[in-house]
Amino acid sequence: MTKTTARALALALACTTPVALALTPAIARAQGVMQSQPSGVLSLNAQASAEVPQDVVNITLFYEQQASDPSTLTATLNQRADSALQKARGVSGVTARTGSFSIFPSTDRDGRISAWRGRTEVVLESRDFGAASKLAGEMASIMQVGNVQFSLSPEAQRAAEQKLSGEAIKSFRDQAASSAQAFGFSGYSIREVNVNHSGVMPRPMMMMSARAMGADAKGMAPMPLEGGTSTVTVNVSGSVQMK
Repeated sequence: MTKTTARALALALACTTPVALALTPAIARAQGVMQSQPSGVLSLNAQASAEVPQDVVNITLFYEQQASDPSTLTATLNQRADSALQKARGVSGVTARTGSFSIFPSTDRDGRISAWRGRTEVVLESRDFGAASKLAGEMASIMQVGNVQFSLSPEAQRAAEQKLSGEAIKSFRDQAASSAQAFGFSGYSIREVNVNHSGVMPRPMMMMSARAMGADAKGMAPMPLEGGTSTVTVNVSGSVQMK
């Protein structure tokens, strides 16, 4: 080995040695972190669901009309909606509110406006299905039934979620205890836990034919209304330390 080669080799070793020494503490720290991570940690998920009877009904009433000009049509639609709202105000247990309102032109073959068509809606809401059905029948001469929708009230949803939370938490703890025993541990402690309410799955809207209801009906017998159910779900997820 020549003197030049020996000096180059010594210089290379001198440069790499500090790097190796600098990496040694970092590797040691990484190994320490890996060794300090807890063992026996188990992730779990539990769920509880129930079918809860829908206790609110929404009945949408509508009225459609055609006129030669939009101002006259607007006045006619507003008058019809006001009449329906006034009739509903005197019924106990039923609330009424305005729904959608629309006016659009009708055109002839040449694309010119030949008339104006409009639609106005009033929505009845109640937990008393019988009272809402009776009122909708009495208002048949004013407005027709467009659709009926059932839903779950906030109070019923909260009550169901409270009950299901207890069931889901119990299921989570039972899973933790049985899993810890299966892995050879005598018990466990909770590291973290989350309780989530996934809301409800509403029943699809039930549509009714306006022609079947009869546009010129003076009064109708109460419609038979029967709500379905909504699915309420509570999820509990988290991790436990088996010990």
